[in-house]
Amino acid sequence: MERDQLADFLRRRREAIRPAEVGITDGPRRRTSGLRREEVAMLAGMSVDYVVRLEQGRSSQPSPQLLGALARALRLSEDERDHLFHLAGHQPPPADGVAGLARAGLIRMLDLLGDNPALVLSDLGEVLAQNRAAVLLTGDHTGFSGDRRYVAYRWFTDPADRAVAPPEEQEHHARQLVADLRAAAGRRSGDPTVTGLIDRLRTASADFRRLWAEHEVAVRRADRKTLLHPRVGRLVMDCETLVTPDQGQLLLVLTPADAETRERLQLLQVLGIEEFPTGTTDTPIR
Repeated sequence: MERDQLADFLRRRREAIRPAEVGITDGPRRRTSGLRREEVAMLAGMSVDYVVRLEQGRSSQPSPQLLGALARALRLSEDERDHLFHLAGHQPPPADGVAGLARAGLIRMLDLLGDNPALVLSDLGEVLAQNRAAVLLTGDHTGFSGDRRYVAYRWFTDPADRAVAPPEEQEHHARQLVADLRAAAGRRSGDPTVTGLIDRLRTASADFRRLWAEHEVAVRRADRKTLLHPRVGRLVMDCETLVTPDQGQLLLVLTPADAETRERLQLLQVLGIEEFPTGTTDTPIR
């Protein structure tokens, strides 16, 4: 671990980001053009004291999870993210691994979308980043580990995950998940990450085995789904999916499909997340 270089790199990246890039108001009394340490701490979900110690070269070695959070908070490019990991004495995460990180450009798009819920996902359905509106809508999905980080795995192995969709839509949603996974498996033929996930799903879920055997293939780019939110009730959302050129990551944007849903989303913005603990709500959104 190269503490001094890590400290200098983090400080310079923090100072290079304009507050507006991450959705923070740049008021007239602001003394710095970049982010404050407490703002980085807020965006990364860590203590201000730890950010200070990192920038002063006094910290212990940060974990890959903390480095990933810092990379997202500082809007690092893939090269900058890899450099951050090297300075901290870790190997950079693989593009589709547990610690996979959303591309910097897609994270900036999340910020620009404001009150419209939006997420960045891997092609296998791992949520890599969310904006605040998406966390309010579905809970924080970026902290899962193992197979639970995949939307399809949670859907087919956890009944609570399916309960947030109306019973009459659950079969349709399940078929979409399987068809989308089938398309990813075709693109990544022979990839052990994909084949391993499919094998474990076939073992864990008879419902998945039934649908997988039907061999439906479809890449979803537009959809409409209903979510049963625990605080504001029924929400009808239009979902638009934009994929990166290599189809490795996608941006999912959700917009209200009717006036009632729009009003309920506005209410949700007011209510905030006081009763929505991180990582405890598994609303399926793909």
